[in-house]
Amino acid sequence: MSRDNLDTRERILHAAWQMLEKSEPGGVRVGDIAKAAGITRQALYLHFPTRAELLVATTRYLDEVYDTDKGLRPSRTAKSGIERLNAFIDAWGNYIPKIHGVAKALMAMEDTDEAARVAWAGRKQAVREGCEAAVKALKKDGTLTPDYSVKHATDLLWTLLSVRNWEYLTGDCGWSQRRYIDATKRIANQVLVAGP
Repeated sequence: MSRDNLDTRERILHAAWQMLEKSEPGGVRVGDIAKAAGITRQALYLHFPTRAELLVATTRYLDEVYDTDKGLRPSRTAKSGIERLNAFIDAWGNYIPKIHGVAKALMAMEDTDEAARVAWAGRKQAVREGCEAAVKALKKDGTLTPDYSVKHATDLLWTLLSVRNWEYLTGDCGWSQRRYIDATKRIANQVLVAGP
């Protein structure tokens, strides 16, 4: 792919990101994204044949911009299940504020917009896989509480780390980001880690 095509693709993704962050009820239209990127709608479709592909690519673009691989490295290289659990909570919990605008837009549209539903489902699945990896690390160490199966422990952790819960605590309740992270770790460890 030529440098011009890469630049155009990145302009499209950046425009989609910006449009999602300030989206109004009713969603984001492809024509508006194309206009913001300085191209025609037809040119946009050469890079992203469907709106769903564009929205999914936009969420992945955020991962590139914020270098999620670097953020997840402490979790992926953790020496114990507890270390992995806490590192994953740090990584995802501190990523939420960065992607909140896009997440909020996709969540608002997912019930009526198939493309938004597909894009947000992909993000939720990625978080769930991270939760499952942390829970499996606890299980492997023998530190996962016997109260929950791997599936049920993953369900609980995934729900605890939902964007909605972050919104309620940091927005509605006025918690600081630090308090949110510390409390989430404490709750996860109390619920998922076997006692002494």
